[in-house]
Order: sequence, then structure tokens, then C-alpha cells
Amino acid sequence: MRKLFGTDGVRGLANVHPMTTDVAMNLGRAVAYVFRNGKNRRPRILIGKDTRLSCYMLENALAAGICSMGVDVLLVGPMPTPAIAFLTSSMRADAGVVISASHNPFQDNGIKLFSNDGFKLPDHLEARIEELMESSTLNKEMPTGEGVGKAYRIDDARGRYIVFLKHTFPKDLALDGLKIVLDCANGATYKVAPAVFEELGAEVIKIGIQPTGTNINEACGALHPQNMCEEVKNSGADMGIALDGDGDRVIVVDEKGNVVDGDHIMAICAKHMIEKRQLNYNTVVATVMSNMGLEKALEAMGGRLIRTKVGDRYVVEAMREKGYNFGGEQSGHLVFMDHITTGDGILAALQLLSVMQRTKRPLSELASVMESYPQVLYNVRLKVKKRIEDIPGLFESKTNFEQELDGRGRILIRSSGTEPVIRVMVEGEDAKQIDEIACAMVEEIKRHCETESEQAAQ
Repeated sequence: MRKLFGTDGVRGLANVHPMTTDVAMNLGRAVAYVFRNGKNRRPRILIGKDTRLSCYMLENALAAGICSMGVDVLLVGPMPTPAIAFLTSSMRADAGVVISASHNPFQDNGIKLFSNDGFKLPDHLEARIEELMESSTLNKEMPTGEGVGKAYRIDDARGRYIVFLKHTFPKDLALDGLKIVLDCANGATYKVAPAVFEELGAEVIKIGIQPTGTNINEACGALHPQNMCEEVKNSGADMGIALDGDGDRVIVVDEKGNVVDGDHIMAICAKHMIEKRQLNYNTVVATVMSNMGLEKALEAMGGRLIRTKVGDRYVVEAMREKGYNFGGEQSGHLVFMDHITTGDGILAALQLLSVMQRTKRPLSELASVMESYPQVLYNVRLKVKKRIEDIPGLFESKTNFEQELDGRGRILIRSSGTEPVIRVMVEGEDAKQIDEIACAMVEEIKRHCETESEQAAQ
């Protein structure tokens, strides 16, 4: 069982456990210990970060912990999460660390880990790292003298990643003549993303490229695309691209200012890949959160959808296990395994643009390949984390409502992996019906949790 690690690394309010410098240093020591064993050379671990103010203190703490175990550190500064996956593998580092809380507000932060092949760590290895952090093993293994590690800054890391991204775009195509509104969320992509699209020939209107340390994801980026939508309509752009704070997800808008989410992007790209015989087993891997409309659209084009637990890491695990090469999440984590090992917002946007350029069709027309079922999502915030299994009668109510839907909809209830929140998602053909069901489930959760809280206080 993991205590620190959630669905996507360690995450929390910066300077409050577990996102403290003490924990970060100890985590760095444990990671260094795990990845240094069996090496005939001095091991190296690469560290990248987003633009949050708290990244400075956590970066130094992690580097100190890693160096204290005799492992060298490669510092690349603010870089997207997928860039760390790519650089860790291409530079033959032994592991990669990303300091970021992704789409969360600036007060939060997180730490994500990649192994030397560029994939996120499996659950059992994260559990092993936690075990080491609580044991006395690390104190017995600390080198002295020349055995202590060094830290190096890699000045050309950004250029390496830009070149890699451009190489994923078809060489016979360019973005000449396209006008793109690009929102970098004042996050880790603020320098990389504009360079990629401009060097491929697009006219880029840039927003969210002035990070202050405290404005990451603030009313901008993939979670807040409203400003981008307006800019697309006002400027007559061909599309808008919104990335999140660490650049591993993307949401786009068409030339009319309508949002095109991850499900629609998967449908567009899957259709193109099926037609070109590039989609392995004609299968797309997505999570339980993806809309039923994606499933129907894939069936109509001769493909199929496989679902996993929520989290792009579980999508990737399923892809690796069965040899699938494309998958993602409705939220915009899209994994093109032929190019990279994790979700990459810039790369996904490039693949979508290649379809637009190849077909000479506007995004609004391409997005019509899929029709979304009405879907509502409610977040119930609790005072303390709680398992849905511990809420009496909840699953019985869920079963009763599913019978009412009679196969024309879905109900999903799950606990957040990073915060004390229970998420209720209902989708189906009748918008009014699914909203009534979702509200009833939310009220049941609230009633139980409030009652339990009063009892605990007594």
C-alpha cells in the first residue's frame, strides 16, 4: 500500500506535509538508492519543474537528497512533464523527476517519477520507495568524500525537446498559412510550445506566457479555455490550443470557438489512423471517464474502445501490456506511443494539426465524427478522505439508478487519488434524467458524510 503516492505521484499544498523540503530530500535519497544499484558508472537523475514559486525549494531539496546518495543530478529548469520523460530516456539518465502539480493552483505542488525508459513508475516500485523512506537503510548507505554526487545544469535541454517534437510532425507537411491561438497556462511550456509551432510555419497568437510563480493555471490553460475561445473568434484563427501547467494535456477549440475535448481529439486521430492502417488492433485505450459517444464513434469506423482506471499511467500500462499505440483521457492526456511514453499536449496538438493539414478540413468538420452523450460531473469535497466502499447504501442506490437508465447510460463514482473529493459522473441520452440522478447521488454522499462528521465530533 502506498501512503504518499497517489494516481500521479506525490501531491499536496506546498510547505505542508507531504510537500515539504524534508520529505522531498528523503524522497530524493530513496529514489537515488533504488536507481543507483548495479551501475558500473556514476548514476544520473534528471530533474525538471514547472513555473510554481515552490519549485525552487523542492528542486534544491531533491537535488541535495540525490547527491547525498552518491548520484549526480541533471537540472533542466522549467520543462513540460513529457520533456522529462523524453530527456531521461534520450540522455540515458537512470531516472527522471518532475516537480509539478499539473493543473492545480500555484499553492500546490507535486513530484512525479520516470524510470530510465521514460515510463512512469509502477505501483510496486513507488511502494518500495516509500518503504525505504521509512527505514534506516538509507542512513547506512550514504557515501563520503569523492563518493558524494554533483549537480549539473543542462543548457540545451529545451532545444533537444523542440527538435524531437518537430520530428514527430510529417516532413512533407508544414503549418504555413495557419493562424493558431496558443495558451501556455503560464506554465512549463511557455517557451517550448511557441517555438515549435512558429518554427513549423504557423502564425501564433500567444497568451499565458508570462509566468510569475503565482499565476500558473490561473484563469487560463486547458482547464480555463474561455479567454482562448474569445481570442480565436476575435482574431479569426483556425484553432486554439490550450495546454495545462505541466504540458501533459491539451484542450483545443475549433475555428468557431467551440471546445474540442480529449475524446473528440481521440476520435479524429483514431479515424485517420484506422484509414492509414496505423492504429494497432484498431483499438483506442481510454479511461472510464471517456464519453460513450467515443465508443459509438469508434465502433462505426471499425474500431473499438478499451477502458482503464482513471489516470494516464493506467492507460499507458494497458497499452504496453497489449501492444496498443494510441490512447488517452477526456481531460486531454493523449498518448501517441509511436512517439513518446506519456501524455504530451504539444505532441498531441501536432498530430491533430497533421490530420487537418492532410485532409484540408477545418477542425469543426473533423470533430463531427463523434457526438457526445450528455454527461454531468459533480465533485463532493469532504473534510477527510473517504473510500466510497465505506458509504453505506451507496452502491445499492447506484444499482437502482443503473436499472432506471436501462443500458442507455452510465454511472461512475470514484474517490480522487490526490484530494479528499468523491467524484460522481453520470451520462446518458436524457440530459434532465442524468442530472437528477447525479444530484441524488451527491445528496446521499453529503448526508452520510455530514452525519459521520457530527458523530465524530461528539
